[in-house]
Amino acid sequence: MVLALALGNVTLCAVLFFFEYDSSKSPSLSIWTISKQCQAAAWLLLYFRGNGLVPDPISIPAGSAVLFVGVALESGALWEGAGHAGWRRITYPLLGLAIAAFLACYVIDEVGLRVVAAALILGACYLSGAAALATGWRGATMLRRFLVVASTVLALLVAARGLLVLMPGGWGWLSNGMLQSLSSGAFYLLMLMGGFGYLLLAREQQQQELARQALVDPLTDVPNRRGFFDKLAPWMALARRPGPPTALVLIDLDRFKRVNDSYGHPAGDALLRQVIDVCKKQLRDSDQLGRLVGVEFALLLPRTGPAEALLVAERMRAAIAGGAIKTERAMISMTASFGVTTIRAEDSTVSLFKRADQALQKAKQGGRNRVAEPDLEEAPA
Repeated sequence: MVLALALGNVTLCAVLFFFEYDSSKSPSLSIWTISKQCQAAAWLLLYFRGNGLVPDPISIPAGSAVLFVGVALESGALWEGAGHAGWRRITYPLLGLAIAAFLACYVIDEVGLRVVAAALILGACYLSGAAALATGWRGATMLRRFLVVASTVLALLVAARGLLVLMPGGWGWLSNGMLQSLSSGAFYLLMLMGGFGYLLLAREQQQQELARQALVDPLTDVPNRRGFFDKLAPWMALARRPGPPTALVLIDLDRFKRVNDSYGHPAGDALLRQVIDVCKKQLRDSDQLGRLVGVEFALLLPRTGPAEALLVAERMRAAIAGGAIKTERAMISMTASFGVTTIRAEDSTVSLFKRADQALQKAKQGGRNRVAEPDLEEAPA
């Protein structure tokens, strides 16, 4: 079993080396690769000890210490992937104390105490990795939830091996020999599940990010045209039923081209991002802002009537025009024009946006930096 664990971790090292070979690896993946290298080296040392190739005073303390480091780094890679970059401040001191405690047990030369210490240290490290995977449990995929549950059960099994060493007669029908076999199997399953589970999670996250990028504007981090229309569709359907109206607002930044011409595109991009931040501060959580094309944006206001939509648009207009926006090159003043309408039962997206665009053009023709509704003949009867 020790040889299988050693060769398994060596194989995972090779797989991780060639995974995303042509692209820069994420910090999480780099830490994971190092953790597998440490575990492979540790299990090889312990295997050679069993064959008499490396003396016990070297193989046991060195192999165990490197194994602790490898498993701790494996959980650290999961915390890094979960966005908790400060895991090192906690893990490294605790790891140092754990290694010191194990070496003290080795010096005392008490085999049972040494097994207890090793089992508890490894079990705690694996449980830490399961806790990292469990972050964001409500929105987690079934793969991630399975890995959390399975890792927790196996980690507890590894830790239980140390506790039951203190009970020479075992615990009921669970003898020490049986638990040792189960613990060895748990190590093997944790290696397989950890390695290939991590690769599957990485691939799953990449697919989720690609799906998100297809619906989100990368510059402003709001839905793009496709993403906005996806969010608009259910509200179009609800408009055919009795209930509160839903408003649509078209927003166009006034004379934005002069910003790019005068200050360059980087300044224009920075200005767009800051304008979006200003707009978001005026909105509810249920409101949805999206980028349609260029500097034209759309705002969906669920359960909002014409009067309330006009107030929201006026508040946003005033916030944009109320002060200069700072970029790297200058303080730039910006204004925006707004066209406001509500979704009607008979509307298609074409008729809805045509009416909103007519209101927007009315605002521009009226001098820009204003909010407008459709003309009376365009308003609902």
